[in-house]
Amino acid sequence: MMMEKMKESMRTLTAMVIGAAIIAVCLFTVSACNDDDDATASPTITSFTPASGVVGTTVIITGTNFSTSISANTVTFNGITATVTAATETQLTVTVPTSATTGKIAVTVNSVTVTSTSDFTITTTSTSAPTITSFTPTSGAEGTTVTITGTNFSTTSASNTVTFNGTAATVTAATATQLTVTVPTGATTGKVAVSVNTSSTTATSTDDFTVTAATTADCSSATTTAEKVVCLAEAFKATLTSTQIASLQIAYTKANAIRWSNLPCGLSCRNGLAFSSLTTTQLAAAKAVIAAASGTSTDEGYSEFLQVNAADDVLGTKSGNTSSYSSGNYIIAFLGAPSTAGTWMLQFGGHHYAQNITYTAGAVVSITPSHQGIEPKTWTTNGTTYAPLASERSGMAEMLASFTTAELASAKNSSTFSDVLMVPGSTSNTMPATKQGIKVSTLSSAAQLKVLAAMAPWVNDLDATSAESFLAIYTSELADTHVTYASNASGTSGNASTFFTANTDYVRIDGPSVWIEFICQTGVVYPSEIHYHTVFRDHKRDYIGL
Repeated sequence: MMMEKMKESMRTLTAMVIGAAIIAVCLFTVSACNDDDDATASPTITSFTPASGVVGTTVIITGTNFSTSISANTVTFNGITATVTAATETQLTVTVPTSATTGKIAVTVNSVTVTSTSDFTITTTSTSAPTITSFTPTSGAEGTTVTITGTNFSTTSASNTVTFNGTAATVTAATATQLTVTVPTGATTGKVAVSVNTSSTTATSTDDFTVTAATTADCSSATTTAEKVVCLAEAFKATLTSTQIASLQIAYTKANAIRWSNLPCGLSCRNGLAFSSLTTTQLAAAKAVIAAASGTSTDEGYSEFLQVNAADDVLGTKSGNTSSYSSGNYIIAFLGAPSTAGTWMLQFGGHHYAQNITYTAGAVVSITPSHQGIEPKTWTTNGTTYAPLASERSGMAEMLASFTTAELASAKNSSTFSDVLMVPGSTSNTMPATKQGIKVSTLSSAAQLKVLAAMAPWVNDLDATSAESFLAIYTSELADTHVTYASNASGTSGNASTFFTANTDYVRIDGPSVWIEFICQTGVVYPSEIHYHTVFRDHKRDYIGL
């Protein structure tokens, strides 16, 4: 009997276990089925907008059951995969891909693909001419950012050409319907025109864009150049935020003074504020300071500065490297507070340009170190040809051509130079104490004058009063100045055109004070051409007082 009861209990327990297992399996099955139902919910496309567009157009696809994870959605335009830039459960934002053709839009989520009922139509700029519907603002000074609205623009900035009354502008951003451009230097009031390299038609605005004069402070009451520079410096600071001023105006120390370079390294090797960080008003105020401190001769001083500045945009366009080569990478900095009582330094420049001007008690006491270079050495934009260092080259060439054959032999240096010795920023090494080449006092009077004339292009980069003062110093020391040159294999007496035609052609003027070097180098962006590097320093006045 007892055995029978035990068997009965075992049968009951087994039935309970089996029943629980069956319930668990059922619950799991129901749950799994529910999960599978959720995972395989099919996406749907209810609409997309716009219904047509060029490559690069942004399209919004509306539907259901899209993944909120961008990478989990695959979108194609007639079989060509597009980039998904944003995703929600009911909307995908995509960009029409390169090589897309007219056809259906397909969306794939979790291996389930759904296709639109209608085609997306691909349009091209090659068959559609650009149009201009508006631009804003309708007026502004050089450097103003203008937005042009229209149709059939190229989405590649470089494929659009924009002019302001015939002067080419820089396109900084582009979509099929909108271009962002900067009013170029030299622009005048007139029509805005847009052409696209895939169309033979140019669109011209109905209305004129009015070019206004940049507003600068009235410092006309200043009686000296130094006073005017200080006045304009304070006016420039008044346009800035406190954060900008903190970057602009730094301590007058040797460590800060030596931060200048000939390299396209932007603020990583320089002080101050980059031009690209300034508003139109701020940039105009900064350039007013530079203009006041600079000379006014054609192709020297401020004119030369603007041309070398613009050459970086030429290099950027040629190389495609607009991050390194750009007029926006130029800087301005104040070392110490601008004052007509104390001492402070004005720094400005960028790739292939550097000026370091020191003022003490309202007078210029140092105009060095200074550096100018140029690549390409000449170029043409909108029918105007620029060659900002042509006078530097011709001055040196005419100087050497004025030497007799014997004097050239005496001046010749057997070394080969790859760059100027006193390269920008090279302050740890001093200028050699031993003079090389021929002593100017041994030259004819005519040749001595040519030596003095060869210095002038560098000295004339400064305001007229300062230039006259320093040229007088260098004139008084002319007899003890030396000239040496190297390479120039084709150089001959009496023929200036035979000098400075090849890589490593080099010349130096080295006096008790003055130090000027000029060299030809193989181009970096234009490797089939030579370009120029120069440096102007002063044995006695570089970083004066530091």
